[in-house]
Amino acid sequence: MHHLPGTELTVLSQQNNRMGYLSAILTFLIMTFGFCQVGAQNESQAISDPQYWNISPDQDAITWNIVDEDKLPHADDIEMSGQRLSSIVRYEVDKQKYLRVNRDIIFPQLRRFVGSSEPDWYNYRAYLRRSFNDQFLPSIVFEDIILQPKLDSVRIDGQLTFFHSPIEGMIIERTIFPSMTQRQLVEKWVIKNISPVEKRLYIGHTAFEHEEKGIHGVYKVAVRCDSKPEVIIEPGENHSFALYFSAGMSNEPEVNQCFADAEKERKAFLHVMKNNLVLKSPDPVINTLFYFSKIRASESIFETKMGLVHSPGGGNYYAGVWANDQVEYSGPFFPWLGYGNANIAAYNAYKHFLKNIPPKGEFIRSSFEMEGDLPCCSKDRGDAAMISYGTSQFVLASGDKKIAEELWPLIEWSIAYCNANLNGHGVVLSDTDEMEGRILTGDANLATSSLYYGGLINAARVAEMLNKKPGVEKDLLHKAKRLEAAIDNYFGTTIDGIETYRYFDGHQTFRHWICLPLVMGIQTRKEGTLNALFDKLWADNGILVEPGDNVFWDRGTLYAFRGAFKAGAGDRALNRLLSYSRSRLLGKRVPYAVEAYPEYGMRHLSAESALYCRIFTEGILGVEPLGQNRFKITPQIPNSWNELSLTSCKIMKMDLSFYIVNKNNNLHMKISDNDRVIWDGYIDIGESLEIDL
Repeated sequence: MHHLPGTELTVLSQQNNRMGYLSAILTFLIMTFGFCQVGAQNESQAISDPQYWNISPDQDAITWNIVDEDKLPHADDIEMSGQRLSSIVRYEVDKQKYLRVNRDIIFPQLRRFVGSSEPDWYNYRAYLRRSFNDQFLPSIVFEDIILQPKLDSVRIDGQLTFFHSPIEGMIIERTIFPSMTQRQLVEKWVIKNISPVEKRLYIGHTAFEHEEKGIHGVYKVAVRCDSKPEVIIEPGENHSFALYFSAGMSNEPEVNQCFADAEKERKAFLHVMKNNLVLKSPDPVINTLFYFSKIRASESIFETKMGLVHSPGGGNYYAGVWANDQVEYSGPFFPWLGYGNANIAAYNAYKHFLKNIPPKGEFIRSSFEMEGDLPCCSKDRGDAAMISYGTSQFVLASGDKKIAEELWPLIEWSIAYCNANLNGHGVVLSDTDEMEGRILTGDANLATSSLYYGGLINAARVAEMLNKKPGVEKDLLHKAKRLEAAIDNYFGTTIDGIETYRYFDGHQTFRHWICLPLVMGIQTRKEGTLNALFDKLWADNGILVEPGDNVFWDRGTLYAFRGAFKAGAGDRALNRLLSYSRSRLLGKRVPYAVEAYPEYGMRHLSAESALYCRIFTEGILGVEPLGQNRFKITPQIPNSWNELSLTSCKIMKMDLSFYIVNKNNNLHMKISDNDRVIWDGYIDIGESLEIDL
C-alpha cells in the first residue's frame, strides 16, 4: 500500500479510576477527543520470545494467565473490524495487575474536513477517528466501595475478553468486539455472583454525545451504557450489560443494536472462519495461527461506494484498494476460503482497477482510497506486474468463466504494459517496488519482473480456460520463457560466494525479495537463494529487508516460506516457520502476522494474514488451479510431518478436501469434492499430479 508521511500522536494513558459522568465528559473534551493513533509500541523482540500465551484445547483461542510478575508490565494491541468501523484496542497491565484499555476507533465512511493549513496528504487519512480510555467505563459500587478488580487472564478468540480476579464474591468479565454491520464497538460486561449471598450493585451510567460537521453532513459520536442503575444478583446468577461506542450521521437512524445481536453477528462470522478451509497439521501453533489468520484476513472488509472492499487496516488504510495488498496478496486467497463477503470484496477490487485502466502508455495508479475518490500515487511501483499476477490467480481460483471474461481485459492490459516497458535486457522497468522508495530499487528490480513472470504463466492458463485463440496462450508462454532467461541473465549473480540474485543493477547485497523467483516456480538459483534467505537474511523476526539493518516486513518472510516449500525445501524451512508462528501467536506481539518494524511498530495489517494462509495452500499443499475444473497439486509436506489435511476448500466452485498421510516420505493422498472421492492413491513428496474433474 502507499504510505504517506505523517506523525503519530501519543495516546495519553489515564489512571484506571471510575469517574463520574461530568468528569468523563470534561476529560474527554480536554484530553482524548481527537485523532489518536494507537500502535504496538513494542521493541523488536527476538523470535525466541518468552511465551505469554497458551493455546486452547480446541485450537481456536489463546489465553494469557497473568501469574508471572516478571512479565509485567506488559502492553499490546489488537485490531478488530466490521463493515463500518475498525478498532485498535490497546491494553496495558501494570506490575500490580491492574488493567488499562484504550479504544482507538476509526469510522472509515465518515470523512472529516481537512483544514487549509494541513498538508494535502491528510485527505487520504481523513477518517472520523476517536479514542476512548477507561474514564468512560461505568462505576460499579458495592457497599459504598467502587470495585476495582485486578486482572486474572486475557482470552483472544476473534474477540478480546478480560477476566478479572474475584472481588467481594464477584467475578467481572469484559468482552470487546466490533459490530459486523453497524458503526459500533461493543464492550460486554458480565458480573457473576460466586458467593452464597445476594449482591446489590449500583452501576454508574456512562453517556456522552458530540456533534460535528463533516464532508457527508453532521456526525454524532456517542458513548452509552445499557445497564440498569441498580441490580440485585442472586447467588450463582449473573448480570450482563454493555458499553457502546458509536458514530453516525444525522440523516440516518441512530445505532441501536443491542450487544446480544452484535455478538450473534460476530460469532456467525467466526463460525464461517472456523468451518471453512480447515487446516490440521501435527503442530497446534500452526493450526491456531492459520485459523486466526483467516479471521484477520477476512474481517477487514468495509462498506463503500465501490461496494464491499477489503482494505489493509492498521490505523491508516480503510475503504480503499491497493494493487499489492488487495490485488496481489488477499484477492487470490479469498476463493479458497469461500466467505461470501470476501469474494465480493476481492471482485470489487479487480473491477475498480479494470474501470481505471489508464490511457495507453501511462502507468496505473497503485491505489484508490477514500471509497475510490482519491487515486494514488505518482510513481510506477510495478503495479501492472502485481495486477497481472494477482488478477489471473484470482480468476483461476474462482473457476468462473464469466468473471474470467470480465477481468480478462485487465490481465491483458497489465501484460501489455509490462511488455512495453522491458529494457534492453528484457526485464521490466519500474520506478520502484511495493517498498515505495524506502530503499533503493534501481530502474528495474527483481520483484517487478518476477511478478510479471508469474502473471504470464497464469494468464496463459486463463487464456486456455477461456478458449482464446491458440496463439494467445502460446505467445504468453513464449514471453514467460524469454523473461525467465532474462531474469537469470540480468539479476543472477554471486554475492559473498552465494549464487543468487542481485535486486537491481549495481546492488551488492541480499534483499528479501530474492525469494520471489522461487514463489513463481523458477528454481535455477534455488540453493544459493535459500542460503541467502535463511543464513544471511534470517534474524530475530524472520527475513530482514537487507543484512544488518534490523528492518523487517513480514510479507517478505511469508513469501520466503511459500517459495521455500514450493522449491522442495520444506525440512529446511519448517523450524523457522514454527519459530515465527510461535512468536506471532504466543509471544509479546500477538496474535497475527504483522506489517513491519520499526515502521509503525508492527501493525496487524490484514493482507499479511492472507499471505500466512497461502504458505499452506500454495506452498506446502502445492495446489495450482489451472482453469475451470482443473488443478495441479505438488505436495511438499515436511518429512517430519506424518499427516496433513486441508478441508472445505472452496476453490473453483467446489468443496475440496485434501487428506495426506506420510508413510516414509511416500504420501497416501485422498482428494474429495464433498462426499465424492476424486483421487485416492500414492504420490512422492514433490511429485506433481494434475486433476481434471
